[in-house]
Amino acid sequence: MALLTPLFAFLYHLPQVYKWLLKPYYVASLFMSVAFLAIRKTPGICDHLASQREDGNSCDFDWREVEILMFLSAIVMMKNRRAITVEQHVGNIFLFSKVANVILFFRLDIRMGLLYMTLCLVFLMTCKPPLYMGPEYIKYFSDKTIDDELNKDSRVTWIVEFFANWSPECQSFASVYADLSLKYNCAGLKFGKVDIGRYGEVSRKFRVSASPLSKQLPSVVLFQGGKEVMRRPQVDKKGRAVSWSFTEENIIREFNLNELYQKSKKFSRNKVEKTSPSQFPPVPEEEEPEQPGAGAQVEESKKDK
Repeated sequence: MALLTPLFAFLYHLPQVYKWLLKPYYVASLFMSVAFLAIRKTPGICDHLASQREDGNSCDFDWREVEILMFLSAIVMMKNRRAITVEQHVGNIFLFSKVANVILFFRLDIRMGLLYMTLCLVFLMTCKPPLYMGPEYIKYFSDKTIDDELNKDSRVTWIVEFFANWSPECQSFASVYADLSLKYNCAGLKFGKVDIGRYGEVSRKFRVSASPLSKQLPSVVLFQGGKEVMRRPQVDKKGRAVSWSFTEENIIREFNLNELYQKSKKFSRNKVEKTSPSQFPPVPEEEEPEQPGAGAQVEESKKDK
């Protein structure tokens, strides 16, 4: 069952995965992930490779290579149990496939191992995972605007994500946070983001470390009346984040988004009721026109008297 669940999830999202694989980052990752397999199985190339098989077949895996691949496959399955999105599943597969390739190439020939590791370093420095570009109701803050927005209206509740573009965890969480903003954003409950990798002053002021060792990225903070109410993940005395899974269900439960949304909708209705009467000026009452000759008849009656 542990093997079938990830397989069914992958098949269910296969059309979406297919679109991702067409992007340059994933195309290059795919080729690098199957590099050793291609060299070991390609006729004309595999014939010149060393092998520890008893039958001397250099175009097939030996027992040690199979052992390495099985071990890293088990690690991928363990890592994917905590994966939130399909991007994380695919990213874990590519990451540990490259690790397996490094080990296998070094075991086969140190020169091939050095060449493959050099390619991995060049890929890491030049290729970045594609950023989320889907629909969202999120306001992006800078170091100059975040304080003004949080304190503009004390009745507005803000949920702010502190992120960095280089963080894989932040990239994976981007689609989850965008979906939450589409479901819960209203006049009294708003979603924001600030890049602390770009604005270091914000990182220090709100005590969110951008260091990869702190494991504090992403950090989601709830503000009410301009003041912090809670945050996830929590931080221990040593400045390290307490392990916490950034799933949509956890965010909704921990931040009590359903209750916040219901309260914020009441604020939205009150705001509309207060502003709607002022949109239309009062209509002046029309006076009844005088009938022609009415004034002359009144004057004649006075003369008769």
